[in-house]
Amino acid sequence: MVRRRKDSKNRVLKTGETERKQGGYQFRWTAEDGKRHYVYAKDLKELRAKEKEIVQDVDDGIRTDNLNITLNDMFNIWKSIKQGLKPNTFNNYKYMYNHFVKERVGTRKVRMLHSTDIKRFYNHLVDVDGLKVATVGTIHLIIHQVLQLAVEDDILRKNVSDNGLKELKKVRGLHSSKRRALTVEQQNLFLNYIKNSSKYKHWYPTFAVMLGSGLRVGELTGLRWRDIDFKNNLINVTHTLVFYERSKAKRTGFGINTPKTPAGYRAVPMIETVRDALLEQKQYLTDNNLKSVDIIDGFQDFVFINRFGHVQHQGTLNKAIKRIIRDANFDALDKNPSIKEENLLPNFSCHSLRHTFTTRLIESGMNVKVIQEALGHSDIQTTLNVYADVTKELKQEQFNQFEDFITQNE
Repeated sequence: MVRRRKDSKNRVLKTGETERKQGGYQFRWTAEDGKRHYVYAKDLKELRAKEKEIVQDVDDGIRTDNLNITLNDMFNIWKSIKQGLKPNTFNNYKYMYNHFVKERVGTRKVRMLHSTDIKRFYNHLVDVDGLKVATVGTIHLIIHQVLQLAVEDDILRKNVSDNGLKELKKVRGLHSSKRRALTVEQQNLFLNYIKNSSKYKHWYPTFAVMLGSGLRVGELTGLRWRDIDFKNNLINVTHTLVFYERSKAKRTGFGINTPKTPAGYRAVPMIETVRDALLEQKQYLTDNNLKSVDIIDGFQDFVFINRFGHVQHQGTLNKAIKRIIRDANFDALDKNPSIKEENLLPNFSCHSLRHTFTTRLIESGMNVKVIQEALGHSDIQTTLNVYADVTKELKQEQFNQFEDFITQNE
């Protein structure tokens, strides 16, 4: 007759279970790697709960040889195998993880993470750290991919970050302000003020080209004279200029990237105002004896440069916009103290000029597929989202005009 092993309380111990001399219990099993592994508990009930999970994992094909692997461990694996990202994007992902995740949930064992932990972490980022929902969205993208890798490697049964951002967006996203385009009046105020200002006139070609072509900031600042086809009135977009920050990359300075998607490669037709602005830029450089001095990853002869001949930084453009907004509004108020607030310039950034370009195309009735190609959107849904917002505003505006008409004729 086989003698059953028992603990000090005369309870029968199962295979792999042992009562420890120093107190507590342990369960021992041989995992997929052929090695023995152990888990410990203060009492037999707790041990058997852990044991049950391990047996279930083995039955389901979930690996049990790495119970202590943390989110940071998985992130390091993800980093080593991640392919297809632009260097600037990858550096930004690493920065976001190291800055916001690594010392927080990053130290947690992935098998001990629950969906509530993820949601609680995202809420903390918004409520305490003051991050925008869009920024948390980037962090979620990284965490989700890292945990999905653990699922694919049979370390986790499911991805606990699934839908982790959905509730946050539902509660907070509705209150986040959408990027708005300048109205026609605001656009004219902006361009006319720059064009007639001795202080800001040198900025006119830069912003006129952005408003008339819809180029992304990096596409504009990376534009070379050879990319401009004056004969056929086309701007050929083949690359983008990026800036590597010291905190996010191994090096600090500018670099050249290819467009994010094949749709980014495109030829943008030059309207007359854009062509004139580019010719004005060329004349400005000649008159002031300015030449492009940078050679960036083999690229040179850039169109938009500062007074030292160096390429422009996005931050510099946005600072210039802030100063122009301030002075243009002061000038408009001086000329017309009763001017309506909606006709003054709101706070906006470089990307708002691209959004404004898109809005003008939609207002003109241009085919949405043509707009998609001009903007370099890989997914037409991105274009349709803007289209829906603009047409909704147009409809409301036209109904307001209709209401005014009815009122005036009563």
